[in-house]
Amino acid sequence: MALVWCRAPRGELKFGFSASKKIGNAVTRNRARRRMRECVRLRIDHIRPGYHLIFIARRPIVDAEYKSIEKCTEKLLAQAKLWI
Repeated sequence: MALVWCRAPRGELKFGFSASKKIGNAVTRNRARRRMRECVRLRIDHIRPGYHLIFIARRPIVDAEYKSIEKCTEKLLAQAKLWI
């Protein structure tokens, strides 16, 4: 996964989830987005407010276990210093 973020103008917290056609067919892309969305939903209380975040799926997410997606989400947020 990759994370792109920027400051929000009004201090709000917004998320976006993206998976390109390189990931696979529509079913595979939707599954990847659902899994990323669920990881973020469960951690929303630990994310610093005031940012717009876009999570981008990469090819390995197709075969990844849910636990590894969770760890990757936390790692990306910690590297961006958005993890409280």
